[in-house]
Amino acid sequence: MLAKLQKTLESRPFEWVITVLILVNAVVLGLETSPAIMASWGPILIGLDQALLAIFVAELGVKLVVYRQKFFQSGWNLFDFTIIAIALVPASGPLSVLRALRVLRVLRLITIIPSLKRVVGAMLSALPGMGSIIVLLVLVFYVSGVMATKLFAATEPEAFGDLGRSLYTLFQLMTLDGWSGEIVKPVLENHPYAMLFFLPFILFSAFVVLNLFIGVVVGAMQDEAQDVVATAALTAQAREEALLNEMRALRGEVEALRDVMKRP
Repeated sequence: MLAKLQKTLESRPFEWVITVLILVNAVVLGLETSPAIMASWGPILIGLDQALLAIFVAELGVKLVVYRQKFFQSGWNLFDFTIIAIALVPASGPLSVLRALRVLRVLRLITIIPSLKRVVGAMLSALPGMGSIIVLLVLVFYVSGVMATKLFAATEPEAFGDLGRSLYTLFQLMTLDGWSGEIVKPVLENHPYAMLFFLPFILFSAFVVLNLFIGVVVGAMQDEAQDVVATAALTAQAREEALLNEMRALRGEVEALRDVMKRP
């Protein structure tokens, strides 16, 4: 019985059914944000939402029964369990803010679609490389923040009055959000050579570091793709070896049958 349930859970049609239900749930949660739609279809949408949640809970319960302790050995299963647990928290009283977290159920698509799982897996594997880049960026921000405060605090106290304000302004510069008119231009009126500070900072933080992040993620995704190809190749090789073994066994049986038929 458990073997049949496991086969059903891991079958492609079952995965597609769950995917469709997740998408329907996402649409329902989106419709619930409209007061006009809720006024007309509120009870139906709430009932449908509860029915879908019941299906997801039943699916999770079946997985727990089938896989038992092995269920908690998979990070993706823990991800599913956490999202469903959040959805089951009563959305009333002081916990009403958790009602908005129900939309996290849409993230279950990550555990259903293999390509999404590979992308997320690649991003997670890229985190160690990103850590070094983040440390470098923090050092650049700190040094630049101290320099900007020393240089521009007297004339631009709102933007560079202290280290905290300077770091916030430098972050705005990194995002290129109104950097020319709102930040740099007023500073240039009192400090004509300020571009010698701003340009290197913007080029490094907004372009060099961003490209480093992209390079790390792309490298991790390439490694993930190579692992998938290698796994597929090993699987194909194993199938080929199994087929050859079956052919050898069949040939042995045929030869044994010939020997028996040749005997008088």
